Amino acid sequence: MSRPYGAMVACATGGIAFFVTVTCFIWFCRSQCKKHRNRNSETSSSDPSAVAVESNRRHGFSSEGATSIPEVQGVKQFTLEELEQATKHFSKGNLIGKGSFGLVYKGLLSDGTIVAIKRRQSAPRQEFVNEVLHLSEVKHRNIVTLLGFCQEDGSQMLVFEYVPNGSLSSHIYVFCCLSDNGQESITTLEFKQRLSIALGAAKGLCHLHSLIPPVVHKNFRMSNVLVDENFIAKVADAGISKLLERIEDPSSSSQTGGNVFQDPEVRESRTFSEMSDVYSFGIFLLELITGQETLKINSLGSHESLMQWVKSCLHSNNFVDHRLASCFTLEGMKNLTRLMFQCMNIVGKGRPKMDMVMLELERILENEMTLTTVMGDGTATVTLGSQLFTSG
Repeated sequence: MSRPYGAMVACATGGIAFFVTVTCFIWFCRSQCKKHRNRNSETSSSDPSAVAVESNRRHGFSSEGATSIPEVQGVKQFTLEELEQATKHFSKGNLIGKGSFGLVYKGLLSDGTIVAIKRRQSAPRQEFVNEVLHLSEVKHRNIVTLLGFCQEDGSQMLVFEYVPNGSLSSHIYVFCCLSDNGQESITTLEFKQRLSIALGAAKGLCHLHSLIPPVVHKNFRMSNVLVDENFIAKVADAGISKLLERIEDPSSSSQTGGNVFQDPEVRESRTFSEMSDVYSFGIFLLELITGQETLKINSLGSHESLMQWVKSCLHSNNFVDHRLASCFTLEGMKNLTRLMFQCMNIVGKGRPKMDMVMLELERILENEMTLTTVMGDGTATVTLGSQLFTSG
């Protein structure tokens, strides 16, 4: 009996030891997985600033340079090498413009995507990453989409979708539409097209103002309205003014001083609001109607001198862009002129909000489409400025 009994005791002891060993192993594996999950949840936090800190630590500020990551909260962080390849090392041949953020280059990414890259010289800043993450969340058909960013080698870069037909100013301003021999180019936007573009731009601004908190553009103008291959309007530089305010010294971030598009109230208070964008939109409508660049016309840069110029053009019957002859109705042009004056009201409280501007433009465009379908292309007679002048 002693041998069998001893064998049983030995087996039982071995089984217990095996069970304890397996239990400890499982506990160890679970604890390691839990630590791994916690570490991942910290680096993929929904808090943009937390994401930015981790992204900065790994990619933005190390002496070895940045490493591209696939996606951070919907926006890609590119490497300098990727953007240099896309722009042929930022060659002059790829330079397509200059804006408030810096030089703008056209680029071709390795996946075949055509982009617009804005570049400025600046040291890496945490605030830059935070603002980029915030701006990447602004998605709308009538707003240029931010695709990614880069901070390397003393440069800050923003990567946007490329809008093929460029700035609306190149299609509207009379001096931009002249060929080498001094004749006007064949590209002329008729009245209904201009209304449609104005409506698209209004929808873009309306979306910005509907966000919580609202995004005030602060630098809305003709050159910041881009048009795609179908002439759908896309508002550019949304949020760029705020970004520059965050990453620059106050003395160097005044982007709109002396700007004729700027709300007269802002010049006194230095405070922007949604109504400031409405005033700028009124100047935008003025340029759509006249085909003239207001900044060159109004050399004094004041609201009073601008209104004097408008009234003189109205009284001399030289207000409406002559390229629009016979392609609009008197009612449509009169309603658009009235809306322009309402937006340019010197008192901010007297201006309509952007959602009301959008609705009015929809109404004007719908009526214009109906009237020109029934009556023909438009009025064939000369429209007198006195017939359009109304501030009511």
